[in-house]
Amino acid sequence: MKRLGVDPPCGVLDPKEAVLLSVSCDAFAFGQEDTNNDRITVEWTNTPDGAAKQFRREWFQGDGMVRRKNLPIEYNP
Repeated sequence: MKRLGVDPPCGVLDPKEAVLLSVSCDAFAFGQEDTNNDRITVEWTNTPDGAAKQFRREWFQGDGMVRRKNLPIEYNP
């Protein structure tokens, strides 16, 4: 079940640039659904030299290194 959302879902950052993300959660019956595996996964990779600041999914499908961080979600009942 997809109950979590992140805005913006993707983007390109310059070196030393930061961005705030908004995480939202749809209403659900807490305690009646399994939330043990709920997490948000952040993936990132370096962009090719000379790349525009326009996100491209192909950057994650090539032979470059893709890094990944899983952030577990803890709900307040």
